[in-house]
Amino acid sequence: KSGSVLREGVAVKYACIAQHLREFRVRLMCRVLQVSPSGFYAWRTRPASARTQRDQQLKTKIRLAHAHSRRTYGAPRVHEELKADHERVAKKRVARLMQEEGLAARPKRRYVITTDSRHAHPIAPNHLHRAFDVNGVQAIDRVWVADITYIPTGEGFLYLAVVLDLASRRAVGWAMDDTLEATLPLGALRMAIVRRCPAPGLVHHSDRGCQYACGDYQHLLGAHRMIPSMSKRGDCYDNAVMESFFSTLEFELLTQKLAELGVNY
Repeated sequence: KSGSVLREGVAVKYACIAQHLREFRVRLMCRVLQVSPSGFYAWRTRPASARTQRDQQLKTKIRLAHAHSRRTYGAPRVHEELKADHERVAKKRVARLMQEEGLAARPKRRYVITTDSRHAHPIAPNHLHRAFDVNGVQAIDRVWVADITYIPTGEGFLYLAVVLDLASRRAVGWAMDDTLEATLPLGALRMAIVRRCPAPGLVHHSDRGCQYACGDYQHLLGAHRMIPSMSKRGDCYDNAVMESFFSTLEFELLTQKLAELGVNY
């Protein structure tokens, strides 16, 4: 094993020399790195090892997976993409190759609070109980989940409210505004109702923010005989489907577009 590590170390030195051939003389670099010029020239003509060839194949697939994610995936998610493509490779190897290629996930954006649960409005019980499996929902438009996120722009924040159908994972209603008032999620809910015309008994799950707990929102739910359901206070896992949806929307789609527009995300 020590001999293998030593050979890899020498190969790294040779690769460094090859990378800087136009800048420095070979003999000078060999003397500095304590390797022989003859060994370097032999290394250049020697066919690449099976491991090196394999690394090059993996690097091509890694670059494709990273580009397909709009440069948002880190090593864990790139590794999952390779596994889905029936590529057997260790996660540590993927991380090493991504580092060699200078590939990394985009950093996550700063956090802005959109939920204010400090209010006197009644709180609905949690009827969903994290039953997020699509196979556990009898049909579409039987369970909706709702939430609000924010989008930074060159002129300040815009807020996005979405209503998601749990069975189809489809956004059935949405609204955008520069305010966090209850009119924002109400607009998304009204769109969902008009578009889907749900039957009575639909479970509507949200956090316990004042926008969802207020009288106007609860009145609209009651008018269409929907059953309100709310997460526990401060527990994002109770509405994990919406968190996942926003994560994909924001981190994998908006990040790239806003970067192209020069907006700091």
